[in-house]
Amino acid sequence: MLEIKALDTGYGKKQVLHSVSMEVRAGEIVAVIGPNGSGKSTVLKTVCGLLPVWKGKILFEGVPLNGSSPAMNISRGITFAPQGNRVFDELTVQENLETSGFHMQKTQLGDRIENVLKLFPILQERIQQEAGKLSGGEQQMLAFARALIPKPKLLMLDEPSLGLGPSLIKTVFEKIVEINRETKTTILIVEQKVREVLEICNRVYSLKLGEVAFACSPDELKGNKTKLRELFL
Repeated sequence: MLEIKALDTGYGKKQVLHSVSMEVRAGEIVAVIGPNGSGKSTVLKTVCGLLPVWKGKILFEGVPLNGSSPAMNISRGITFAPQGNRVFDELTVQENLETSGFHMQKTQLGDRIENVLKLFPILQERIQQEAGKLSGGEQQMLAFARALIPKPKLLMLDEPSLGLGPSLIKTVFEKIVEINRETKTTILIVEQKVREVLEICNRVYSLKLGEVAFACSPDELKGNKTKLRELFL
């Protein structure tokens, strides 16, 4: 579904990614791990169109994304939930969901919201509540729900566990698996909670200093403290 080939990019004149290559197959959950500053979030931002491709190629279902805007990529079936519970605090849950379907007809948007709320019953209970008054876990669920409104083929998640306590982290990862299974949505996830993400992903890439340091199945890293220490130091 997604092919990243020898990707170079960065911010301004500062190069962050150096010849990064990855692939994500339809139906998978693929994790990207690595130390802070290794370029994990930069991969997602480049795929969604927030950063330009300096060199290399990004292909989605065989179509080049080089030069595509975020809006164009959403229309192709790619959505991105950035880190930090990015919701509109002063808008209600309903209004937050509506912002993700501004390009849709009213009836279609209503249907999409109804279907998404079946995955997130807690949001149905809070539908007229201001998003800023939700708990951290509920805001994360709302961020997921907003990203699902366009009915993406590929959902990209940037550190969905950030700032959450252990019990909420467990809930969030269970919800990611449910989204993948129930909606058949392919997921590319950047995550610092390595042990937890290895339990849910099909394959994993580890970045270090902007390069792919390791690519494997999660079973190859589970319990391998020596290898994990090497990847994160």
